[in-house]
Amino acid sequence: MAGGWAMLPILVCSLVALAIVLERCWTLRRKAVLPPGLGEEVRQWAGAGQLDPNHLEALSNGSPLGELLAAALAVRGQSRELIKERIEDTGRHVVHEMERYLNTLGTIALIGPLLGLFGTVIGLIRMFMQVMAGGIGDPAKMAGGIGEALICTASGLTVAIPAYVLHRYFRSRVAGYCVQMEKQATALLDELTLGAPAAMRPRRTSAAVAPGAG
Repeated sequence: MAGGWAMLPILVCSLVALAIVLERCWTLRRKAVLPPGLGEEVRQWAGAGQLDPNHLEALSNGSPLGELLAAALAVRGQSRELIKERIEDTGRHVVHEMERYLNTLGTIALIGPLLGLFGTVIGLIRMFMQVMAGGIGDPAKMAGGIGEALICTASGLTVAIPAYVLHRYFRSRVAGYCVQMEKQATALLDELTLGAPAAMRPRRTSAAVAPGAG
């Protein structure tokens, strides 16, 4: 009330920012994005051939890492380049989902001080209009305009500073998750493309020894 009507958009931004922060804190939990032991378990499944469409669907819907690994397993019979391309395509979608609402949070961090400045300007204009109408004989009128201006400025900064810090924090967390997911996807890619030739080496060795034995 003391800050005037310019406080309304600042309050709306604060509520939106709070909702985004709570939602991202829940969605970007480590165990929800990178379930412990999932990469090793999936590589064991791939090595044992324990894969079916229902299994892959459950894996894809379980977590962002599971979605990335399931995309690689869906084309496991193809060349390494094709599997890698599928992983990269799916990775872009996964990262986009993890960064959902972060642009909005960054926008709030940007416009918070501007809204505070807007309220400051409105307060100063009101103060000068009152001075023009009644002169400077009533200090209470000037104090009211200055107080309104300062309240809007402080409120805008109070919303913008935490929003900016949390925006950077969530972006950093997503970047760290991307590195871990890339590591797990590369390990699975090696399992799918390099495991088969390794299994064939004993047969090539036996074929090479046979002529010498004769």
